[in-house]
Amino acid sequence: MRLTGFYPVICTRAIAESRDFYTGLFGFEPTFEADWYVSLRRPGDPAYELALLDHTHPTIPEGYRRPAQGLLLNFEVVDVDAEWERLVLCAGLEPKLPLRSEDFGQRHFMVADPDDVLIDVITPIPPSAEFTAQYA
Repeated sequence: MRLTGFYPVICTRAIAESRDFYTGLFGFEPTFEADWYVSLRRPGDPAYELALLDHTHPTIPEGYRRPAQGLLLNFEVVDVDAEWERLVLCAGLEPKLPLRSEDFGQRHFMVADPDDVLIDVITPIPPSAEFTAQYA
């Protein structure tokens, strides 16, 4: 298979609110927008893409028309402490997991988007000796 693109599409009850969340706080820009679908792109090198889809739209097969559950989006950043300050302390997002360092090699925290998709904001850190051997 030769991929020409790959991006997550979040089935959501909150199209407009989610669009505003990802554009206002995470630097995405709309590239297509309808009342049932929004395509987002975060400029840069590399550019990142994300889409939002009304969970009731008929393009989704019956039996699958429900909001995303069990989804976790990882945003790796240069300075997770600065993002904690920006997103939690200044923007007022509720932390779902407080800022902490993990032995497996991450300093991170979690917040949620308007439809409760978890956002894990991460800066890689050196893992403990116990976890170092598990990395390829």
